[in-house]
Amino acid sequence: MMTEAEREHLFLVAIGRPPKAHVAGRGGISWRLQRFLDAMPTIPATVATSTWDIVGWNRAAQLALTNYEQLPPDERNILRRMFLDPATRAAQVDWEEVARFLVATFRTESTRAGENHRAADLIAELSAKSEDFARMWIENDVHTTGEGAKTIRHAEVGEISFEFSSFAIDGRPDLKMMIYNPAGDRDLEKIRLLCSLDQVDCNQSDFET
Repeated sequence: MMTEAEREHLFLVAIGRPPKAHVAGRGGISWRLQRFLDAMPTIPATVATSTWDIVGWNRAAQLALTNYEQLPPDERNILRRMFLDPATRAAQVDWEEVARFLVATFRTESTRAGENHRAADLIAELSAKSEDFARMWIENDVHTTGEGAKTIRHAEVGEISFEFSSFAIDGRPDLKMMIYNPAGDRDLEKIRLLCSLDQVDCNQSDFET
């Protein structure tokens, strides 16, 4: 019955460490957080759970990364798409590196969250359907999401490079926000081109309307 802040404070005072994160369902995000995402019209941004279920995104993410709005909720999982969807795999310039990163962060975050039926089901499914996932999973690599760089092949504008950073969401330890900043001017122009093709005004965010 405690809030997340009260629960964390109690653990820190009593035993000197934070509790394992409560894992919420795959519902949406708050309207305030959505407005924050929408305030970045040329910077793709998503919100993901510890099991890499995407529960929030902005228009730039739809145009440059994946149109999550058109996918059923169960298909909005980055791990499932990376290992089971050929189009997602083909879009990665260095698929092996990206896949290893996802598996290592998934292991870290699912362990931090403790017993999690969603994680267990996902591990079982991917191990059965993907030899690559099964191979990477038994290697026991761990990694924090942190920050890094990636390049994707976009069907309409070619390669786009990003510098990504991960941010914790206060009060929601089960969620992380991923910001994909275009790495250079040419990459930013490609995002703007996607906006123009989609008839979206990249100079005005939804937050301002």
